[in-house]
Amino acid sequence: MNDIIQTIAVYAIPVIFAITLHEAAHGYVARLFGDPTAQQAGRVTLNPIKHIDPVGTLLVPVVILLTSKLMGAGGLLFGWAKPVPVDFGRLRHPKRDMLWVALAGPASNLLMAILWVLCFRIYRDIGLDESFWYEMAQAGISVNLVLMALNLLPILPLDGGRILFSLLPHRLAWQYSRIEPYGLIIVLLLLVTDVLWILMEPIFSLGASIVNWFL
Repeated sequence: MNDIIQTIAVYAIPVIFAITLHEAAHGYVARLFGDPTAQQAGRVTLNPIKHIDPVGTLLVPVVILLTSKLMGAGGLLFGWAKPVPVDFGRLRHPKRDMLWVALAGPASNLLMAILWVLCFRIYRDIGLDESFWYEMAQAGISVNLVLMALNLLPILPLDGGRILFSLLPHRLAWQYSRIEPYGLIIVLLLLVTDVLWILMEPIFSLGASIVNWFL
């Protein structure tokens, strides 16, 4: 039981920070490109309370951690926050600027993974490589790389889907947008059939190779 509590404690801060900064980054970049919707809703903030979704930010990650611990197997830890409201029609160049708004979330996760790597280095170099904070730094790296990889999958409404929509010619983009109502169902099907990680792994590995430069 103590082991489970410690695992939850180790992952709690990295998960909350990863999801919070991811969503705040979307809102901030949307504001830069002309859409103040997120700012008006009070979502361009690093206050986690503004972004936390009780199910996606708290319940789902805890259930995954508990299941992984009880079954003695690794699990694909992920979660989500309340989506930041973005009115793409209010962007100065909606289709083009959508790319930058979408890219901001995964980019923030890559940046946080790098910051956690720097913390990891500090704890290792001062001899705290068996401490709670060392484990938290490891968790922060993996959580952010997983969220980055998941969100970069080219499936609407994930960020990767928005990026692909922005890059496609108009006609193809609008045809592609028809899958959006079914996007989360597609992700869940990929998850339960163990295909999701196969698709995420190349993106995860690329992110890991980048953060390893800072080790």
